Amino acid sequence: MAITTTWSVTDMTRTDSDGGVLLVYWQCLAGNVTGQTPDGVDQYDYTAVEAGKLRCEPDPSADGFVAYDDLTESIVLGWVYDSLIEGEETATQAKTRIEENRTGKVEGQMARAAAQSSGTPWA
Repeated sequence: MAITTTWSVTDMTRTDSDGGVLLVYWQCLAGNVTGQTPDGVDQYDYTAVEAGKLRCEPDPSADGFVAYDDLTESIVLGWVYDSLIEGEETATQAKTRIEENRTGKVEGQMARAAAQSSGTPWA
């Protein structure tokens, strides 16, 4: 079973006056997709999630400011990846590090499950 990772922005807080984003709630979900519900939602046997909250300091007068109504999930996830950088990493390397960590957690869950059984010897 292949393990997939999915990044998403789950919520944001903004100022109403200028549309500046103050908080971004995000998650990275890794899991082995085993099927889908009738409405197309992935189903998993094993998952590992990394999630967090990114505090932003919006400045509507700054070059590159993007108001809330003009944001896409891709833009906001770019902010998240940038915030995860450690040391000399790039944003892409930070994203990959998180994905590899979560994938390793799922692989560990799957390996433990494959090496274990349940039941009673007298059944």
